[in-house]
Amino acid sequence: MKLFDSELKVMEVLWREGDMTAKKISDILKEETGWNMNTTYTVIKKCIAKDAIQRSEPNFMCHALITRQEVQNAEAEELIGKFFEGSPELLFASLLNNKKLSQKQIDKLRLMISDQSKDGR
Repeated sequence: MKLFDSELKVMEVLWREGDMTAKKISDILKEETGWNMNTTYTVIKKCIAKDAIQRSEPNFMCHALITRQEVQNAEAEELIGKFFEGSPELLFASLLNNKKLSQKQIDKLRLMISDQSKDGR
């Protein structure tokens, strides 16, 4: 599922705060981004159409149907497919070549790789 930046803003509120009314989401996004109620409701309706949000009554209650992890995984797969020939290794090499990593970050990556190897992934 492809979510656009505006849709991700709505989803971030739901992931962070949990189920809430569209009005409450609108209030939060007005404070955080300056969006008006119509903008927020339009984006919520787009998320509903994509089956990312479930709407229930009363009061236009919104519930996230997808997790942040699911969206992150899908976006990572798309990025790898589009720019790195489907190769996670090329993405990883690009990150290593273009960004200075602290020793703490390097150690964390090593631990993640080690854990993946132990799990047989």
